Amino acid sequence: MALSLNINGRNHQVDADEAMPLLWVLRDTLGQTGTKFGCGAGLCGACSVHVDGELQRSCQVPAASVVGRKVTTIEGMRDTALGKRLLDAWADVDVVQCGYCQPGQIMAAAALIAGNPAPSDTAIDEGMRGNICRCGTYPRIRAAIKRAAGAGA
Repeated sequence: MALSLNINGRNHQVDADEAMPLLWVLRDTLGQTGTKFGCGAGLCGACSVHVDGELQRSCQVPAASVVGRKVTTIEGMRDTALGKRLLDAWADVDVVQCGYCQPGQIMAAAALIAGNPAPSDTAIDEGMRGNICRCGTYPRIRAAIKRAAGAGA
């Protein structure tokens, strides 16, 4: 079935089953591989994207459910002021080890800061809950979020 999707501000016509998870449309059909497959059950956060500004686990979102909505992936974050601040902070703090979870971490951090421009440690911990980093870079993730939030002030 043909679906019309708005991904990172661009309209795409994709031939996909309505029930196909958005994750696979992004990766396999559109070639946007920044969004990662982690657990397939919406538990790890690696596949996080924004749908109309709200954080969603793309492995759990049927592609048809985002027709007429705006989807932002990690690739689209480069084009936003908040995304640029987060990417710069991630590099400045040297957050990344293996890097696999980081696109989802950045998407969650963007949603957090968009809703709370000056998050406390507790708010960061709560806002980032459900995003798993096997390398354990949580202290650096928190520091980068604080840096990005402060840069927006």
